[in-house]
Amino acid sequence: MNLIKSILHNVGVVVVGFVFALIGVGLDTLLKISEIRSVSILILGCILLAIGFFLRVWATLYFYRQRMSVIRLEPQKKLFTSGPYGFSRNPLYLGGNVFIFLGAVLSLGSPSGIVLTAIAIFATDLMIRREEKQLEKSFGDEWISYKKRVRRWI
Repeated sequence: MNLIKSILHNVGVVVVGFVFALIGVGLDTLLKISEIRSVSILILGCILLAIGFFLRVWATLYFYRQRMSVIRLEPQKKLFTSGPYGFSRNPLYLGGNVFIFLGAVLSLGSPSGIVLTAIAIFATDLMIRREEKQLEKSFGDEWISYKKRVRRWI
């Protein structure tokens, strides 16, 4: 049940990624920017989409197995430090805001979408830095030790 829930949750993220990419296509049209099309770019886009999707499924499973919600307005009560959280402190953002967004943009061949993805990654990084301050307050030395071992992105 948790696997199905995680897959369905992340199908929605892929849909958001393609909506994001379509905004880039719209900007390309408006600004008269030529699309970037090649088999290599399409394959790269599909690979990034798949990596992002599976990374997010793996990361959300960690939440669901602990009976926790992936999206919450209040801070979580547990710090995950293993599985996908053992190589990235932010596998959900990495999978979605980087791999899925960029994969969708490349799949549709949108140069403006690449720029939008870069802006989204920058904005996400700012948000993560704010979240990290809260995590340090909530988890203290456990967070500091984890932060020293595992990188923010990859």
